Amino acid sequence: MEFAVDAIAEVAARDESIARVLREICSLDAATRASALDFVKAYLGERATPDVLDCLDALREDDLARRLAERIR
Repeated sequence: MEFAVDAIAEVAARDESIARVLREICSLDAATRASALDFVKAYLGERATPDVLDCLDALREDDLARRLAERIR
């Protein structure tokens, strides 16, 4: 899981628009965050690569979302 936090934080550091969206998603409660991530997956559809889908799944974890939010303030 630490790898996921590091990898996601590195991407956010390179692109402020991604960092902004991640800050918003990570600030949501677990149920709302899961719904938002479902929406993102549906929007991306078949365009999403496996690594993007893995990141979306990882963001469902409360601990990961909390640690990521701390890293990308």
